[in-house]
Amino acid sequence: MAKVKYVVIGFGGIAENRVAKEGYACDRNRFKPLKTAQLVGAMDMNPARKAAAEALGLKWSGSLDEVLADKSVDGVYIASNNASHAALACAALKAGKHVIVEKPIATSIADAKKMEALAKKKGLSLSVDHMMVNNAWNIAAAKATQGGKLGKVNDGCFHMEFAYGYDPAEAATWRCSNVAEMGGPIGDVASHCFYVAEFIFGKKIKKVAAVYYPKVMKIKSEDGAYIKFFFEDGTQGSVNAAFSEMRGGLAGTLTNLGYEIYGDKAALRGYGTMFQLSGYEDEPIRIRLELDDGKKTTEVKPAKIQNIYQAIIEDHAKSVVAKKRLSAADAIHNLALCAAAHKSAQNGGKIVAVAD
Repeated sequence: MAKVKYVVIGFGGIAENRVAKEGYACDRNRFKPLKTAQLVGAMDMNPARKAAAEALGLKWSGSLDEVLADKSVDGVYIASNNASHAALACAALKAGKHVIVEKPIATSIADAKKMEALAKKKGLSLSVDHMMVNNAWNIAAAKATQGGKLGKVNDGCFHMEFAYGYDPAEAATWRCSNVAEMGGPIGDVASHCFYVAEFIFGKKIKKVAAVYYPKVMKIKSEDGAYIKFFFEDGTQGSVNAAFSEMRGGLAGTLTNLGYEIYGDKAALRGYGTMFQLSGYEDEPIRIRLELDDGKKTTEVKPAKIQNIYQAIIEDHAKSVVAKKRLSAADAIHNLALCAAAHKSAQNGGKIVAVAD
């Protein structure tokens, strides 16, 4: 079977190290080739990225038109800046290319819906890199939570808090300076918390209430936010997302990226489960998932791990082969959750219903 051929658009650090080397297994020393997908090229407006792409054996393209005119290319992986996602995706879809987009799908709900409508009209797969649902420990957490191991679950806390933006160079980046481009802790990391919470609980969030953290940083975005969320059945949870928290060194920071799920029989705690890690031995921390019934703590270990980026790509490629297109509805919903959190925080923390 011929593999689905992709070109990555936007070849910055994430695209090179996570998407190309890991996701498409271009790092042959660490990964075997994917079964269904192959990265054949890269495109970036910055010619300085050409050498890095060619070092991985990728064909370099200097323009989007060149990529879209290539009939041998089946799909594109868009890893450019957030503000360009919608325009690039729509151009690719109009050219008949299947599309994977880095999170967020777009910077406005209107643009995201336009992308999905175009993909549906063309019969093309459109998916977004919500990669953390592919983390083996998060999959185990979903099975435990939905399978009754915690008893009746009535709460969960998801957190991604760290220090980013105290340095002037960091403060100048889009993550700290441009909320309209989904910068700030809500757009950048609370978004991850939302879709992982929905995945683990197996339910959709329908309402949110949020307040911003005290303003202690010299950044244009919010320093952080505390967000209450309510699932469709009324079950509640919370998100703590911030750029203002020190959290010690690397180990403290990365192990803090996780969650607690609370049932009436036991609690489930994840450490390092919400980051760019897949669980390999050469990664900077050991991911952990622990079940605590109040008397003893048992470590929950997945039977096998998978690369969280490869899973996204293979799923997309398989949909292309099977001609069963993937929808970006979940990504549009995620964008709506972020918008609702900001609306609530700007209106005294009132509960806001989420309209996708």
